Amino acid sequence: MDIGVLPTSTKGRDNIITDPISRTYEWPADGVPELMPETIVLSSPAMKAGVEMQNGIPLVTLNDFKEAGAIAFGTPTRFGNVSAQLKNQIDQLSSVWIKRVFEGKPAGIFVSTATPHGGQESTILSLMNVLFHLGFVVVGVPYSVTDLHFTKGGGSPYGPGHVAGDDNRREIDENETNICRAFGRRLAEIGLKLTNSMIAK
Repeated sequence: MDIGVLPTSTKGRDNIITDPISRTYEWPADGVPELMPETIVLSSPAMKAGVEMQNGIPLVTLNDFKEAGAIAFGTPTRFGNVSAQLKNQIDQLSSVWIKRVFEGKPAGIFVSTATPHGGQESTILSLMNVLFHLGFVVVGVPYSVTDLHFTKGGGSPYGPGHVAGDDNRREIDENETNICRAFGRRLAEIGLKLTNSMIAK
């Protein structure tokens, strides 16, 4: 079973979270197109660095969405909401959604913010609504993942998170990494169970 890991990141921080999620089962990550005007990207050292971090990551296709047994959607928080880049990609899924491709398929969400209270949970909750409409089975992180009790960075029962800091340089810490790994494992296990139950029918 293939798992789609879809980071969206103007400054490259979601790619840092993608690594422990996808390495759980060695999944490849696909990206989404950058919508920010090139003049703005080039005027910001952080955005330029983000573009360089994402060089070589192929853009996601509709076929990737169809083939994936489960999908992890990643987004930076934009004023407590999903990035325009990811929303634009999701808005193009109508032709796949109408065929009920996503019904019964697990999906989860991971986020990054500059600050601990920068809107991680509201961003995940706003995207959950969309995933329910598309027919996904939404997967989070249970409290049996003890790092949720101790994280000083990101992550909640809604999904993994990373606090990048105001300067966008804070590295992912041990608790955040463990939450990401547990999320990736859980997403894969649920995906396999659902796939096997459909095959059994």
